[in-house]
Amino acid sequence: MTTTEIQLPKVAQTRISRLALASGRSPAAMLRFVLRDGFDAVELSIKENAQADEQFAAGVTVPHADVMRDALSAVHQAVHHTQAVA
Repeated sequence: MTTTEIQLPKVAQTRISRLALASGRSPAAMLRFVLRDGFDAVELSIKENAQADEQFAAGVTVPHADVMRDALSAVHQAVHHTQAVA
């Protein structure tokens, strides 16, 4: 990887530092994500990950096997309904 020196506006530096702190990453690592995905996408990802962690800690999650069973059931019902209508 090539190292490049850039100057960021103070607002961008502050935003990157805040995101780095929230995600447990370094500002340099966070800058790579921001350059790749943009501030809005990175902020949303961090927010959604934090919410998922809170839900998991509170025990309000659904096991993967249950989700897959329900999804397959919905697909099969849709297939049967489509065949019955046709």
